[in-house]
Amino acid sequence: MAEQVDVVVVGMGPGGESAAAELARAGLSVIGVERRLVGGECPYYGCVPTKMMVRAADALAEAGRVAGLAGAADVSPDFAPVAQRIRGEATDDWNDQVAVDRFEDAGGRLVRGEAVITGPGAVRVGDRDFTVVKAIILNTGTEPAVPPVAGLADTPYWTNRDAVAATEAPESLIVLGGGAIGLELAQAFSRFGTRVAVFEAADRLLPLEEPESGELVAKVFAAEGIEVNTGTAVESVAYDAGRFTVKAGPLEVDAERLLVATGRRPNIANLGLDAVGVDASGRSLDADEHLRLTDGVYAIGDIVGEGAFTHMSMYQAKIVADHVLGRGGPGAEYHAVPRVTFTDPEVGAVGLTERQARDQGIAVATSVSEIPNSSRGWIHKAGNDGFVKLVADTDRGVLVGATAAGPAGGEVLSMLTLAVHERTPLDRLRRMIYAYPTFHRAVEDALSRL
Repeated sequence: MAEQVDVVVVGMGPGGESAAAELARAGLSVIGVERRLVGGECPYYGCVPTKMMVRAADALAEAGRVAGLAGAADVSPDFAPVAQRIRGEATDDWNDQVAVDRFEDAGGRLVRGEAVITGPGAVRVGDRDFTVVKAIILNTGTEPAVPPVAGLADTPYWTNRDAVAATEAPESLIVLGGGAIGLELAQAFSRFGTRVAVFEAADRLLPLEEPESGELVAKVFAAEGIEVNTGTAVESVAYDAGRFTVKAGPLEVDAERLLVATGRRPNIANLGLDAVGVDASGRSLDADEHLRLTDGVYAIGDIVGEGAFTHMSMYQAKIVADHVLGRGGPGAEYHAVPRVTFTDPEVGAVGLTERQARDQGIAVATSVSEIPNSSRGWIHKAGNDGFVKLVADTDRGVLVGATAAGPAGGEVLSMLTLAVHERTPLDRLRRMIYAYPTFHRAVEDALSRL
């Protein structure tokens, strides 16, 4: 017989775990379903371990800048402390017991397996059936997308999951994909002594961001000895005697390892959504402002298509929990979504790019302030590459997008995120006091150029 519960949460990534725990603490009977690790991609294979790699690699780069600032320093890269930290501090050697205990201490119950919706208010996990009184919440995330390149499927390529589990930096690495994941890992491994080549089919790195962002990262990568091939579609991959060979037109590159970082695909095809009349044939699910797909069924996180970020999933989880509990509150707003690529320099962006704004018919004005020309950039000297770019709607007199690239670019982004989110008038922003000498003071200069 089916067990009656208030809520079933399918997929216990950051957003799913957050919503499930909040609803359980509110006194509802909550089943969390997870086929892998409670906590999801972020703490085990994504943002947390990769940023540990980035932090360590950045320390090596900073030591290399001593010669131009403060004397001399000898640096010997060693990947072992990074690998040990990822295992010991970030992932508990890929054991999720701490996360399971955290959820169960909140009053929830975990069921391992794959869930299928069998009808309105009905979920099956293996041979167990649940009748759901209040809500089914889907947070099933994405998987690495592997492109249909000839020969690739037959090779022992890496995805991000394999890269963060590495115990040593490879001698050489080919990276397929010039987005955030590929570039962060490319630079991190390069700074540990790996010879790296990046291939991106689009005409620039970070193709979803401002062109200036991709150009900046390409320039820095070239200076660091990372090979960058943009506008270059890989035609075939071969693996023999422990080496990968990639062919792209006249180019032929070989390496010890190959990392595939060409995007993600949503886990929505096998959820049984047709049983509740929801179309799952696209790349994402169509949810309303309270993340409802249909009565009693919600979706959060990557599968909603509003940004594959942990902070997006957590933001949506709060909206769903409030809605299920009848607390009211505003629906989701997506006009000021922040995102950061944790390369060095960091590339933080919020809202619309210039191209997106123009495509929407907005009367656009833009300006750029170069970080090396700012007071703090001049003081910082080594490693001061970057810029602030503003995208304004001149009819309304507000910012609709911005990019902060440079040292601590993700932190400078915070004030720009607030300005875009609150639609702060440009005249108001121009009359603020900007601390001197800080990197965010470049925002003031960019405003003066609009």
